[in-house]
Amino acid sequence: MIVVDPIDAPCGATVRNIDLSAEITQEAVTELRQAWLQYHVLVFPDQLLSPADLERFTLHFGNFGDDPFFNPIEGSSHIAAISRDANETTPLFAENWHTDWSFQVKPPIATCLYGIKIPPLGGDTLFANQHKAYDELPCALKNKIEHLTAIHSAESAYSPDGVYSDRHKKNTGRSMSIVVSDEARRTHNHPFIRAHTETGALALYSTAGYIQGFVGMGEKESKELLQELYQYQGSPQFVYRHKWQPNMLVMWDNRSVLHKATGGYDGHDRLLYRTTISQFD
Repeated sequence: MIVVDPIDAPCGATVRNIDLSAEITQEAVTELRQAWLQYHVLVFPDQLLSPADLERFTLHFGNFGDDPFFNPIEGSSHIAAISRDANETTPLFAENWHTDWSFQVKPPIATCLYGIKIPPLGGDTLFANQHKAYDELPCALKNKIEHLTAIHSAESAYSPDGVYSDRHKKNTGRSMSIVVSDEARRTHNHPFIRAHTETGALALYSTAGYIQGFVGMGEKESKELLQELYQYQGSPQFVYRHKWQPNMLVMWDNRSVLHKATGGYDGHDRLLYRTTISQFD
């Protein structure tokens, strides 16, 4: 029987007594999906997974997402390596609060991340519960945002001029295989407050690096409001700090939480495999 233990945090649960390297039953998938929708972040420790195992698990919950700015690992079209070498000096990847690929027309509903090389210290991932953030919105802030539509784009990150472009000397020696493209300049709009596509629960939906502004609002006013919102959305009362172990799989709901990377592991290699999940057609 699967055991789901809630983590003492604003989101997250640990799942035990299941072997994800083997085929799992539809009954187990249903139970896991219910736990995922309830806790938003599921942690599966002690899982010895091959790339094929990770892909198979991913497909139980939806289709593969589209990862336009990462090259996949050899032998797989759908797994990206989130890596940092021990001697790497490039800026830390994904260190701002975000939800994955929010600039897409249909952003991924979930992300899976599997730990392969995990440093003995540092490298925690932070998750911020955005249902809780919405529920506890101060009235004044809620009145400012309840009808706003945000303009999302990957331009600042993945365009030829973006922060991950190799035109910037600081990116020399980056271990991750990142693709920059003019396609990153495209924009798509999403309501800042969105209803979850399965539960209907409302949440704040934003990304520090992907929102260019709000429809109908000037640049200065948009930036000031975004700064206020980012500080609020990542407040400690909403945050679960996840500590990694080797052979640990984490699956989170991009409709429910924001996440960000942390450093603190200089001198150590770090490698995780990542898939994204789009909703079943």
